[in-house]
Amino acid sequence: MPVIMGTAGHIDHGKTTLVKALTGVDCDRLAEEKKRGITIELGFAFMELPGGHRVGVVDVPGHERFVKNMVAGAAGIDFVVLVIAADEGVMPQTREHLEICTLLGIRHGVVALTKADAVDEEWLALVTEDVKAFLAPSFLAEAPLVPVSAHTGLGLDALKAELSRLASEFTPKRRSDLARLPIDRVFTMKGHGTVVTGTLIAGQLKAGDEAVLYPSGRPTKVRGLQVHGSSSDVAQAGQRTAVNVMGLEVDDVERGEVLAHPGTLFPSLAWNLEVTCLSSSPRALRHRGEVHFHHGTREVMARLYFPDRDKLEPGQTALCQARFESPLAGVSGDRCVMRAFSPLRTVAGGTILSPMAARLKRNGPELADLAALPQASPEETVRLHLKLKGREGASFAALMALTGLESRELEKILQGFSGKGQASLWDKDTRQWISGEVLEGLGAGLLEHMAAFHKRETLKQGVARGELASTWGRELAPKLMHFLVERLLKSGRLAQEQEFLRLPGHTVSLASDQEDLRARILGVYESGGLTPPNLKDVLEELALTFKQAQPVYKLLQDEGLVSRIKEEMYFASSALEGLKAKVVAYFADNAELGPQEFRELTGLSRKFAIPLLEYLDKEKVTMRVGDKRLPRGR
Repeated sequence: MPVIMGTAGHIDHGKTTLVKALTGVDCDRLAEEKKRGITIELGFAFMELPGGHRVGVVDVPGHERFVKNMVAGAAGIDFVVLVIAADEGVMPQTREHLEICTLLGIRHGVVALTKADAVDEEWLALVTEDVKAFLAPSFLAEAPLVPVSAHTGLGLDALKAELSRLASEFTPKRRSDLARLPIDRVFTMKGHGTVVTGTLIAGQLKAGDEAVLYPSGRPTKVRGLQVHGSSSDVAQAGQRTAVNVMGLEVDDVERGEVLAHPGTLFPSLAWNLEVTCLSSSPRALRHRGEVHFHHGTREVMARLYFPDRDKLEPGQTALCQARFESPLAGVSGDRCVMRAFSPLRTVAGGTILSPMAARLKRNGPELADLAALPQASPEETVRLHLKLKGREGASFAALMALTGLESRELEKILQGFSGKGQASLWDKDTRQWISGEVLEGLGAGLLEHMAAFHKRETLKQGVARGELASTWGRELAPKLMHFLVERLLKSGRLAQEQEFLRLPGHTVSLASDQEDLRARILGVYESGGLTPPNLKDVLEELALTFKQAQPVYKLLQDEGLVSRIKEEMYFASSALEGLKAKVVAYFADNAELGPQEFRELTGLSRKFAIPLLEYLDKEKVTMRVGDKRLPRGR
């Protein structure tokens, strides 16, 4: 499996010189680096080790002014060679670099005591003991210490043997999907165009792949690949990779952006983190305090919000929300480093709990779920993230970034949840999921709304679907609203008649005076048949305004007993059904029906005949052709 080795250590302790002695590559490529004799930018090489291992090498600057470049290089390494000069011993950037490696989750390495030829054996023994004491509380406590000299070749074979052992024994934990290449260099190559480089930290890239730069969202395509300096059709996680990208100029790409497949990352202005303030930090991290925030190869300004405290003391760990000046694209489980402004030094590190975070409230109810994430099982992680996403839910692609799980494992968990009702796939096109717990809460809220509606509108059968979606469900995605209603209908907790939704036990209830009014109005129209009285006359007879009578008229229409076919013109539905039957019977012996024939057939005046002919057209009993009506469908 591909492995990346990185250097770390104080300025002028011989990191670049050691890499050149091991690989033959001078990582100081800039003219200023040659002139000043210090490493400023990241350097890259690869090394052939005994046993056939090829290891990528990242050489980092040691000067305190270039620690941000060091963090960018260390973000992709698997194990470290901590370089300590035998003639100087442990120095400030030795400490800070080791802290950064610890915060980034690096847990393996070798210590190279460089310039061993410049000191005598007694001094070397003293420095060795001092270094061991310094490393005792760190992940390098048991790491081999190898005295070396890049000038004389002393100890280089022994160092290579230790690196070979590490490369053969160490199996980095990397995702096989969700390809990500944090970009640390961008340049133009003659005859090829724009090239970006980085350590592929997950998944794989292939020539011809569609890709996107995150967070800018610029689309591109992989024209070609180089791995460790050689052309390749595919790059695997853990390999130093150069990608020839199509359709992008050098100015289109920023160091710190991430090259990934389309639709796989979700840039955000806020992340939820588990943050640890270093014991060596000179002061606590303050609520709302600003820091330099490092993730992958990117550095942004961030403000830290602690939802349950005013400050995080050195040595303490707590939940934190980082809010950024510009979006970042991350995946849960990624490590981050924070550096203070004054003095400019590393003070904290964090692990992403959620790379797509809504604003946290002080002592809000979601804190318990967030606090449970670091120790959660894969199943519990998925459940908690779906719950935290609330009614918005999350797509399968978003859940891959939110949970940090491989796609196969995530798919298996979601299918299991679906079978138990713990999660639901409410949009198959976008593979959008919602928590079963959240969905049940939405269902309960909808049913409460319906109960309140029935109590308030006693004369109404129910609520039209469209009206319910535009009122109670206005903040839900239309597909989710449809899914919720269908789920409640299927379970019998909601009923539907025509376009109206109601609770299963709901029946229209009228007060005794309204019941009497209903009977009187219905009687008027049933007696009137096809020549009912005007609405105005009915209301005068009942001594009512239309506003007073309107609920009863609406109820009679909902019950299908009365129909309005024209403004203020109502008919008993039984009369209209009789008219339809008479017209159908007429067409059994006649090919067409004119206005005069219709008046003769029904005995109606023009006042009623014209609206009723239009009603028959609308009801698809007849079809108008010129002045005549033909039976529909003939």
